[in-house]
Amino acid sequence: MSVPQHFFSGGFNASAPLPQLARGASATPEVEALQVLTSLEDVRAAVRRAAAGAQRLMSIYTADLEPAVYDEPQFLEIVKRFVLSRNFAKVRVLVHEPLRLIGNTNRFVAMSRRLSSYIDIRTAAPRFAHDRSAMLIADSNAIVYRTKASSWEGVAGFSQPPIARLHLQDFDEMWIASAPET
Repeated sequence: MSVPQHFFSGGFNASAPLPQLARGASATPEVEALQVLTSLEDVRAAVRRAAAGAQRLMSIYTADLEPAVYDEPQFLEIVKRFVLSRNFAKVRVLVHEPLRLIGNTNRFVAMSRRLSSYIDIRTAAPRFAHDRSAMLIADSNAIVYRTKASSWEGVAGFSQPPIARLHLQDFDEMWIASAPET
């Protein structure tokens, strides 16, 4: 599977050399290569790794809180430790098919009710209904991205600040435009 071209939208070129640091500037960690995801296990492992690396913010865009990924005990434990061990930790979730959650006994939803000051779930605004992608962004450093939420094929980058920031800007736009979940 190749990396989707629009994954690098905004002029970012993965093959371009990184700019040289000015004299006296501190070096940043080396950018890690993107990992190609092809199966549910790949996605689960990537989501757990990205979430475990989050320090202050986790942003999730999903169809219906994909129980196979986000209702998994290992992921739930990572989220619980994340929000309870940091003063300003926040998990933001945008769901673009909220009707699929009705009657669902998703443990992530139950956790969000207990930890409502840390976990916020919103329904994506109707103007974003065409976007059927799925992603998890940890801070502005790591990203797990699938162009179609209905497929396990995607990419993950755990030290990809330029790409993560680009998608975080898109997520922030959707977040602001979306009404809080009731």
